[in-house]
Amino acid sequence: MAELDGMVAVVTGTAQGIGQAVAKSVRDAGAEVHEVDKDTVDLSDSAATADFFAGVGAVDILVNVAGGVCGQTHTPIDEVTDEGWNAVLDANLRTTFNCTRAASKTMKERGYGRIVNISSGAGRSVSLTGIQAYTSAKAGQIGFTRQTAFELGQFGITVNCIAPGFVLSNPTTQKQWESYGEAGQQALLGNIATRRTGTPEDIARGVRFFIAPDAGWVSGQILSIDGGHSLF
Repeated sequence: MAELDGMVAVVTGTAQGIGQAVAKSVRDAGAEVHEVDKDTVDLSDSAATADFFAGVGAVDILVNVAGGVCGQTHTPIDEVTDEGWNAVLDANLRTTFNCTRAASKTMKERGYGRIVNISSGAGRSVSLTGIQAYTSAKAGQIGFTRQTAFELGQFGITVNCIAPGFVLSNPTTQKQWESYGEAGQQALLGNIATRRTGTPEDIARGVRFFIAPDAGWVSGQILSIDGGHSLF
């Protein structure tokens, strides 16, 4: 019998990279996985999110991976537009809020749940590409994790967070990596204890730890999976 047999999971942001790896890992552990991405449901829209979760029914596991920089690069703070700011906060923080709000209803009714939010090392430090909204949204996910862990723990629901380091997981991160050039790449690796970038599977393994049925006394935690980058 697999660890998550009989459980229902929702994993967001599954079009590529970390989301894909997490969905596969959770499915391999026996859960029925409902994948969702921005091309199928606009999770920043409250009504659309509620409709999606109503269609899924009772949820045991929620992994909030959806997010990203929305095509943005560094813009001086005095030139950041309302639209640019809101787009990144909606993609990262609002989606996490909407999905957690929807999933927690059935979790509370059943007295069990596992929620994992995928933040970023940027939420604990700074954005390597200088995107103010991204750093703010990812820090917001960390605060949201702690607050919901405190609120939902009495219902048998744990809420935890992973803060990945530099993971080559999609065209955006690949483009960012290439933009550094050889010297910049070596400088980045020099500040990672393991001297390598991360993989989506590295993050998925952390998710599997948090969603395990016997991880019921682990909640409100922020786990940096970054090869030791946060040591520096």
